[in-house]
Amino acid sequence: MVLRRMSSGLLAAAIMLIAVLACGKVALAITYGQPDENKHPNVGALVGTFDGQTYPCCSGTLISPTVFLTAAHCDIGTSKVYVTFDSEYTSKSKLYSGTFYADPEFNQTQSDPHDIAVVVFDKPIKGIEPAQLPTLGQFDSVDKGQEFTAVGYGGQEPVNGPGGPVIGYLDTREYAVSTLNAVGPSYLHLSQNPATGNGGTCYGDSGGPNFLGAGSTETDIIASITITGDALCKSTNVTYRLDTESARAFLAQFVAQP
Repeated sequence: MVLRRMSSGLLAAAIMLIAVLACGKVALAITYGQPDENKHPNVGALVGTFDGQTYPCCSGTLISPTVFLTAAHCDIGTSKVYVTFDSEYTSKSKLYSGTFYADPEFNQTQSDPHDIAVVVFDKPIKGIEPAQLPTLGQFDSVDKGQEFTAVGYGGQEPVNGPGGPVIGYLDTREYAVSTLNAVGPSYLHLSQNPATGNGGTCYGDSGGPNFLGAGSTETDIIASITITGDALCKSTNVTYRLDTESARAFLAQFVAQP
């Protein structure tokens, strides 16, 4: 296991955004979950180099052979980016190159932040079945307690160290089950409280999918992508809905909408 302390700049961004997290601005990781192995092969990680270390910094999902869905705040400042679909990232992992496109209306101060982006690969990805997008308004009404499956790469829940909380990073794809707390116009608020048996996201999973259902009821429909949450990753995963008119309008430039 690798232990990483965030620089002061990254820590400040984390406190402000938390579960959102962009590569250089921090990302989220699965908490109270389990190794994914090959359960979700269409979930990958953006890989970046920061302070001399190369590692997964945000998560995302293949939604067509040439398009990878992630979050706008995962912009690392270069249009050329790299993605891996290996279940465990190592220095030998296969990387796929592509171009990063964020929603031009992205602004985190808005009620609808447009926090959505894609990577368009230089070449189609072969041998991986893309995930599905939801229909318009599919989550306008959802039963409280509906289960969702969060998937992503990154660190686990923080543990206290001599200098404060420390995140242990396995750089592996993991998943956890969350339940619905509330529906907003742009967000799904998902419980990731371990006291109620839920898991969720933390530093390392921004842009990663929240699939509708869990266990035997899990579907390949991505309801939302991880955006933000609480500082200790023990309460709420705030996720950006993909069934809204604005999210669909952006994605329609790159993929067909159901």
